Amino acid sequence: MAKRKQASERVRVVSSKEWCRGRVFTVQQDRVIEPSGIQAIREIVVHPGSVVVLPVFADGHILLIRQYRYAARQSLWELVAGHKEPGESPVFGARRELQEETGYSARSMRKLLDVFPSPGLLSERMDLFLAEGLTKGKPRPEDDERITQKIVTLAEAERWIRTGRIRDSKTVAGVLYYARFVRRA
Repeated sequence: MAKRKQASERVRVVSSKEWCRGRVFTVQQDRVIEPSGIQAIREIVVHPGSVVVLPVFADGHILLIRQYRYAARQSLWELVAGHKEPGESPVFGARRELQEETGYSARSMRKLLDVFPSPGLLSERMDLFLAEGLTKGKPRPEDDERITQKIVTLAEAERWIRTGRIRDSKTVAGVLYYARFVRRA
């Protein structure tokens, strides 16, 4: 099997300027020569990546959370998720986020897929995990998180996607991927 080239092997960065450094990400402007030879200026958000968790109970029900998202100016139904901490493995981060946001721990955590939520401007890669063998515990949300939990059937989650009740892209991707390629396999 041919090894995929890394983006850094195909793109030459001529210059880079950091515009802003935040708690989780930076915003920078890069002057690049892309693989096709095109010279361009790209403004990107550099993000360490995220983990996403799809908690599935023994009876096939799934756990969704709802929280207010300032950028969207509304509360959204989502899968458990959070950014990767420095030096943290994706599976460790997935276990941490599941416990913090829901209180549950998982006997098994299996990576399903990874996605780039907005590759035109954001470097973030989201690693999506299936969590099974769930044991209830006490949630430990961050101080600025107000999270509601709901256990739903997979069919209900798919209906919520179809009707626009679930609009978060990582949740749409995770639920539909699981429904189409994992659960029915």
